[in-house]
Amino acid sequence: MKTLSRKLGLLIAICLPLLPVSNSNAQETVAIDNSIYDNLPFKMPEVEQPVFPDYQVNIRTFGAKSDGITLNTKAINHAIREVNAKGGGKVIIPQGLWLTGPIELLSNVNLYTEPNALVVFTGDFDAYPIIATSFEGMETRRCQSPISARNAENIAITGYGTFDGSGDNWRPVKKEKMTALQWDKLVASGGVLDNAKKVWYPTAGSLKGAMACKSFNNPEGIETDAEWEEIKPWLRPVMINIVKSKKVLLEGVTFKNSPSWCIHPLSCEHITLNNVKVFNPWYSQNGDALDLESCKNALITNCIFDAGDDAICIKSGKDESGRKRGEPCLNVIVKNNTVLHGHGGFVVGSEMSGGVKNVYVADCTFLGTDVGLRFKSTRGRGGIVEGIYIDNIYMINIPNEPLLFDLFYGGKGAGEEPEEALLDRMKAAVPPVTIKTPAFRDIHISNVYCKGAGRAMFFNGLPEMPIRNISVRNVVITDAESGAVISQADGVTLDDVTIKTLDESPALTVKDARNIKVDGKAFK
Repeated sequence: MKTLSRKLGLLIAICLPLLPVSNSNAQETVAIDNSIYDNLPFKMPEVEQPVFPDYQVNIRTFGAKSDGITLNTKAINHAIREVNAKGGGKVIIPQGLWLTGPIELLSNVNLYTEPNALVVFTGDFDAYPIIATSFEGMETRRCQSPISARNAENIAITGYGTFDGSGDNWRPVKKEKMTALQWDKLVASGGVLDNAKKVWYPTAGSLKGAMACKSFNNPEGIETDAEWEEIKPWLRPVMINIVKSKKVLLEGVTFKNSPSWCIHPLSCEHITLNNVKVFNPWYSQNGDALDLESCKNALITNCIFDAGDDAICIKSGKDESGRKRGEPCLNVIVKNNTVLHGHGGFVVGSEMSGGVKNVYVADCTFLGTDVGLRFKSTRGRGGIVEGIYIDNIYMINIPNEPLLFDLFYGGKGAGEEPEEALLDRMKAAVPPVTIKTPAFRDIHISNVYCKGAGRAMFFNGLPEMPIRNISVRNVVITDAESGAVISQADGVTLDDVTIKTLDESPALTVKDARNIKVDGKAFK
């Protein structure tokens, strides 16, 4: 009898999402283990979680069809508006294959995906209107994101389902990142090549948009609406764009194949990512997993990221635009995450002009990321990065540096840029310190273990603004191709640091730096 009761209970639990709408006054809450705030090296408030009324609708009720053919944009957004109008609750996407255009989240709505719910965003560019937005820290125009929210409060995407952004329809592809067979197949599928025959673009408009970009990926000299429409395929949207919103939760779901960055919260407060998975192809151009920009009070826990660019990235705007916004990324906990691939496992920058402060990163694993811990910026950014604490990081097979500070960042992934280009920037005349000078200071790294690396560490600050007050404690890096190099730094302490190289290079080289201490003694 007990066994039968358990089975009936399980059946009821599974069927609950398909029951008729409920108007109970009960509230659905999210439980976060408060021990995550124990022994933080800075003070921050607990991250507030969204709470939803026990009211729910199923997208099938609004005409959605799971056939992979029907475009369900209207049905899904109608369901969201209905729940929002009723005061909040859950919009259920049941098991099935659901084709859709852009989804717009509204306040007090939890978009819940049942097991085996697969949401695929259409690859039709016309489904995504061009809008004013922010990308790479600059105000610009891009296509509307597959999932977006603006000025919302109390929102969530939860459950067990998968969202596919159809990014292969949007992204350019570099020949060097594919096998000969893959490249030939891609070229034969259509699209156009650049003059050097080294980059494939999905359309001629995409190539024209790329040619209009002088710095990073925001086009210049595009004035009229007609000109913007012509390059529309280049205006790849981030997959999830959540702007100026509060009490945001992403939990349990999988996001994959984003057109550009995958998850981009901007100017949000009280945001949680828990048990989220992101999978982008390793060749995906600008395929960042998470870009947390100018957000305050955030948790990133128990996630798995596999990215074509940076994995867990902290940002706060670029150059004058970021400084004018003046919103630092503040009070962030990054804990118990795994990165399978990415340009950097945990990254700050390069767009950090609004500042970054009070970030705690702990208990993370990086498996073959190009760089492990990556701090990057360049002249012109301005902004201050300070109060960063990193502890218990485990890495293997890092082809470049497990720990990198690069204040001469040129927009390329580690190892992608010719060394001569970096040297040319470093030889430039030293400018005076101004509001445009970025500063990195008060960064503390401990208990880091890495087996297999390129250069063990590289600290490369600015002559006019050295990297300051950096502590590295209890770090073991083995099977490195070469030792650590510290340049343009002031006040670096290395305690209980072990570096074992595969060649005869010294474990530590210091040049143009001062106040460097190793195990309590001045390094000479």
